[in-house]
Amino acid sequence: MTWRVFIDFDGTIAIPDTTDLILERFADPEWQQVESLWKAGLIGSRECMARQVGMIRATEAELDGFIENVTIDRHFSAFIGDCVARGLPVKVVSDGLDRVVKAVLARIGHGDLPVAANALSYVGDGRWQLASPFSSADCRSASGTCKCAVAALSPPGYGLNLLIGDGRSDQCLAEEADFVLAKDSLLRHCADNGLPHLPFKTFAQARMQLAMLMDMPFVVVVPAGAAMSQVSAA
Repeated sequence: MTWRVFIDFDGTIAIPDTTDLILERFADPEWQQVESLWKAGLIGSRECMARQVGMIRATEAELDGFIENVTIDRHFSAFIGDCVARGLPVKVVSDGLDRVVKAVLARIGHGDLPVAANALSYVGDGRWQLASPFSSADCRSASGTCKCAVAALSPPGYGLNLLIGDGRSDQCLAEEADFVLAKDSLLRHCADNGLPHLPFKTFAQARMQLAMLMDMPFVVVVPAGAAMSQVSAA
């Protein structure tokens, strides 16, 4: 039995949260008040981001030029190479902005990777709007991109789902995935809920963990902070 791999973008492939960077540079400061509502659980991320995107004032050239400077995990390309060599399908699943995700992936030579993300559209006069083609009315976190719904739509034929992520938008898929490589708040969520996972910081670690998972006959629950040598498939 083999794996299919779902990878978050902001905070995972891209080291910073690119949406926050764009809002800090181009949006009305009121975006932070909307962010506070989301952090308090009063609105979902879909509503939060739609309102925030409406506050952005930037031309297409200004936004695209800003995107060119996004920093990524330098081991990501090697990880994708490992997946290709093993015949594992990879999909980037992001609650961020498709224009950003696709531009960054194309810049680093991975423009062919399938992407599920919120759709950012320029409407003229420096204004932007957001659509969420991968949302779901059943999404527990009210995300713009429901990652568990995206995973459910993936073609059959691969028995195990691996999620690699870092944040709140990854939690619903983490609860359904067969295994998770997690960091930051997603790591805490996995540990608190007894989900099968390993902590990681960079894709250099993820490469080693992927090789280990490929050799495991089935998945076991791994406590947060467990050393690689402590993991067994017994």
